[in-house]
Amino acid sequence: MMNEKPKIHTRKPPWLTRRLPSGPAYEKVRASLSESRLHTVCQEAHCPNLWECFSSKTATFLIMGPRCTRNCGFCAVEQGPSGPPDPEEPARVAKAADDMGLGYVVITSVTRDDLSDGGAGHFANTIEEIRRRAPHSRVEVLVPDFQGSPAALKRVLAARPHVLNHNLETVPRLYPLVRPEAVYARSLELLRRAREYARGISTKSGLMVGLGESVEELRQTLEDLLGVGCNILTLGQYLQPSKDHLPVERFMPPEEFDSWREIALEMGFSEVASGPFVRSSYHAKELYLGK
Repeated sequence: MMNEKPKIHTRKPPWLTRRLPSGPAYEKVRASLSESRLHTVCQEAHCPNLWECFSSKTATFLIMGPRCTRNCGFCAVEQGPSGPPDPEEPARVAKAADDMGLGYVVITSVTRDDLSDGGAGHFANTIEEIRRRAPHSRVEVLVPDFQGSPAALKRVLAARPHVLNHNLETVPRLYPLVRPEAVYARSLELLRRAREYARGISTKSGLMVGLGESVEELRQTLEDLLGVGCNILTLGQYLQPSKDHLPVERFMPPEEFDSWREIALEMGFSEVASGPFVRSSYHAKELYLGK
């Protein structure tokens, strides 16, 4: 697997070929989001599954604007100052989810360290609006670390999402390079607290491979996640969004992703999505339902 540090690769292998977005279903979702003045992480982060998800009438809503207060080395979301969250956005998200007939809604956000609560109240308002307008929909939230604030996390959990997702993204050794403004232990603690504060909730996290991590480091990170009660895992290939982002050090072949899925399940995760194109919200409904 990854016992030796490989050479940096610039050319994608054949298994990373994906068709470009097109078709009436894709255009309908894209147009609906545009008319609603909503953002999706699918578009802002250049997700390789955009065509598949939009064509299936699913999307991960990106709230609180398209710009982030942090500058991670892997992420395509733009960095810079943002205005205050739009108070009407939660209602627009709920309406769009209802109009699209979504039975499973995923909500994420940029990191907003400029806000006193990190945007927790806006997350909660969005969940509550969805529950009001589409009470039968399940809701998953992919949250930032709220700078370690227990009060912010409790505010989100009080709105009763079905799944609380927070990505570790990579192994602790690579945090200064990949997530310089994040803290590995702080992210783990958020997941631990989520299970403590809301025992019936499912917790979820995601990791990227191909940034120079070793087999031993990846396995230990999975152990760390299990140690804080995380039960759903996503594992995907890091893809360089542009030449200004961190390079890919290795493209893991599909059969290794299959092996890691089996390893993670044997270790104790209840559900695992592992593959080159897997991202945090990929087949989120199926993972939650265990299908």
